[in-house]
Amino acid sequence: MKRILLTVEYKGTRYAGWQRQENALAVQQVLEEALEKMLQQKVVLIASGRTDAGVHALGQKAHFDYDGDFPLEKMPVASQSLLPEDIAILRAEEVSSDLHAQYSAKKKTYRYQTYLSRENHPLLNDTYAPIPYAESYFDFSKVEKAAKDLIGTHDFAGFANKGSQVRSTIRTIYDVKVKKEGMFITFDITGNGFLYNMVRIIAGTLIYIGLGKRSTDSVKKILETQNRNLAGKTFPPQGLCLLNVEYDV
Repeated sequence: MKRILLTVEYKGTRYAGWQRQENALAVQQVLEEALEKMLQQKVVLIASGRTDAGVHALGQKAHFDYDGDFPLEKMPVASQSLLPEDIAILRAEEVSSDLHAQYSAKKKTYRYQTYLSRENHPLLNDTYAPIPYAESYFDFSKVEKAAKDLIGTHDFAGFANKGSQVRSTIRTIYDVKVKKEGMFITFDITGNGFLYNMVRIIAGTLIYIGLGKRSTDSVKKILETQNRNLAGKTFPPQGLCLLNVEYDV
């Protein structure tokens, strides 16, 4: 039996998230059904983590155990005719049976994308969160300063919504990159793990700081008090994308 690790890209707009559900279409279901047709065996995918409805991925990782000899280098191309245009297998590789897509993950990087504009831009709205303000209202220097306060090991309870059972709300953020290009603002956040809606709340808080709706030291205060009410709102899912998952292999 071989353990196969997939790297998967998907646009989550029309899916109810990664995880299979009884009454809605999920990315996991579509992938498993395609793989079962191609490999002629039952496939159960274990992902690095769930993504919510509407959330995207450029580098989701998922493993499954396979008893067969289909050439792994041909799997990405062979799967194209079995998958819809908004889901793709980028890579398939054999890994150690000890590797677990979720529990062996050491780092994850998420990207949150927004745009500042008084006007609506329909072609952007599937993958960017619109912020209905003119660029002149936004102070990017405050955002850059506040983002640095996220780095390190902290209790991130104040940046999480209720909805998941976790033993600890302590997480480590290794890096936060913020970038503004014209009306586009991007946050790349790398950590050892993330709480429920954590990245979307961080993005909402930093945007609120840039708009003057929260003070520049809000991040410090939220980390000190774990008070969710001090943070910004949970920003919409379409701006969120799982960029990469790293393992010690």
